[in-house]
Amino acid sequence: MADAFVIETVDLRKRYGATEAVSGLSLHVPAGSIYGFLGKNGAGKTTTIKVLLGMARPTSGTARVFGLPADVPGASVEIRRRTGFVSEDKDLYDSMTVEELIRFTAGFYPRWRGDLEQRYVRKFDLPPTRRVKALSRGMRTKLALLLALCRGAELLILDEPTSGLDPAMTEEVLQALVAHVSSEEMTVFFSSHQIAEVDQIADHVAIIDRGRAVVAAPLEDLRERYRRIQLVFDGSAPEPAFRSPGVERVQRNGRVLSIVSSAGTDRILDEARALGPVSVDVAPITLKEIFLETVATEG
Repeated sequence: MADAFVIETVDLRKRYGATEAVSGLSLHVPAGSIYGFLGKNGAGKTTTIKVLLGMARPTSGTARVFGLPADVPGASVEIRRRTGFVSEDKDLYDSMTVEELIRFTAGFYPRWRGDLEQRYVRKFDLPPTRRVKALSRGMRTKLALLLALCRGAELLILDEPTSGLDPAMTEEVLQALVAHVSSEEMTVFFSSHQIAEVDQIADHVAIIDRGRAVVAAPLEDLRERYRRIQLVFDGSAPEPAFRSPGVERVQRNGRVLSIVSSAGTDRILDEARALGPVSVDVAPITLKEIFLETVATEG
């Protein structure tokens, strides 16, 4: 169904001893989307992926992929059969050549796409006879991506897919993902702390902080909703208590009062103008600014 969610988590929690790595996370990832899972290092992104793939059991809450419970062994096997996964470490068999590893991997997947294999071997300029241990980090990333894209998966999960890549290689990998999703029926869920990458290719975004989602919405909705309102006064800016919904942050700096809103501006502007500013300016803010406004600034 067009409206189906490929990934759903509800109040998902995962604790390791005294540390709660995931703290009540709720996500809804639509089919066919490129869903950016954005957060600082240590925010809980990798732990969430491990739960989705059955590599870790949740402490409480639910996680479902393709409607299947991720913590049930039989369902988890089915989830992994239908999912391609590329880890941050790009774990591959170093002793094999590129061609040997491709043939070895293809043997496990009846739906292996030979046409895509040939396309990506050429596109990524992979050397078939070179041993994996001799590949650069960028080549290892592209090989891992090829193995995930060609298995006929319905869902692709990527954990920091461009970590350690130079800008040119990063651009190549991102464009390959966008092109693949546009031509194949696939959902991409990728974690990153690189805001520019998420902003470039994602159509949905969740920002996770300390194990919980602080923002989760279509990217265009975020761009439409978030605004910065700047008020300038004759003297020192006042310290108002805004009652309008959506006020995320208010900062005073001399004569200037800056307000970040996540729910449009109309009601906030009514309150702001009542304060008597000499000028009012409203401007959209970037995904980077939304990220910085919503994640914790300490530890």
